[in-house]
Amino acid sequence: DVQLVESGGGLVQPGGSLRLSCAASGFTFSTYSMGWFRRAPGQAREGVAVLERDDSTRYADSVKGRFTISKDNAKKTLFLQMNSLKPEDTAMYYCAAEPRFVPIPSASTYWGQGTQVTVS
Repeated sequence: DVQLVESGGGLVQPGGSLRLSCAASGFTFSTYSMGWFRRAPGQAREGVAVLERDDSTRYADSVKGRFTISKDNAKKTLFLQMNSLKPEDTAMYYCAAEPRFVPIPSASTYWGQGTQVTVS
């Protein structure tokens, strides 16, 4: 079974940094598109960063220049380095894995359980 387990969230002051990790198992990690999404209380889910199979990346305008998505195929782990954090970055952050050649997310996307990031 596909499993995605996020870690690395926590409480940080504005201007601080956090590094989120997503440990993947149950699928061929290098062949999936991967992404980070977030949902703040009362808000819709928002795409934060996507890492495609060809290693191209996309970022939400709100995090460009501050966040970096990367992966380690050997360790089957996805990362999100978050710098210069702002209170508006406060949200539950979710790791996502897309097996099909479609934009992420889709109906076939797998999701982790999330890790809370609070900037205050």
